[in-house]
Amino acid sequence: MKRGGEWIERLGLAPHPEGGYFREVYRSADRIAAPGLPSRYAGPRSLATSIYYLLSGEDISALHRLRTDEIWHFYLGSPLAIVVLKGSGAAVELRLGRNPAAGEVLQAVVPAGLWFGAFVLEPGDFSLVGCALAPGYDPADFELARREDLLSLYPEHRSVILKLTR
Repeated sequence: MKRGGEWIERLGLAPHPEGGYFREVYRSADRIAAPGLPSRYAGPRSLATSIYYLLSGEDISALHRLRTDEIWHFYLGSPLAIVVLKGSGAAVELRLGRNPAAGEVLQAVVPAGLWFGAFVLEPGDFSLVGCALAPGYDPADFELARREDLLSLYPEHRSVILKLTR
C-alpha cells in the first residue's frame, strides 16, 4: 500500500466514483459530431481519452458499464482481475499483469455495453493501469450498477456481484 500511495501522490490521482484513483492524462482536442457517431451517443465526443487508474488493497472498481469499448493497459504492481458479465449470462475474468504463463495479459479490451468491475489479485498490494476510450469518455456514457438489478439479471453470479458492488 505504501508504494500505491506514493504513485497516487506522484501522479496526482483523485478518488474515482467507481472506486480507486484516477487522473485523465489525455483528451483529444478533435471532436466527432453526433451525426458521425453510433446512435448510442447523445452528442459530440472527443476522438479519444486516456487515464491513469490505480486500485489498492481491498478496494474495487465497482461494476459499471460504458457506451464505448475500454482498452486497459497494465503498468505495474499486482496483477488485476477484470470481471465482465456478458449478455449471454457468462462471467469472464480478464487478468492484467506481466506473467503470460499465469494467463495474464498486458492489454485487454472490455466491449461497450457490458457490466464490468475489477479488483487487485494480491490484497495488500496495488495495481496501476491505464484506460483508453475512442471515442473519448463522457460522463453521460457511464452507468454504475445497482446491486439489486444485477442480482436479478445474473443470480448465478451472486458472489461476484456482491464483491464488486457497494
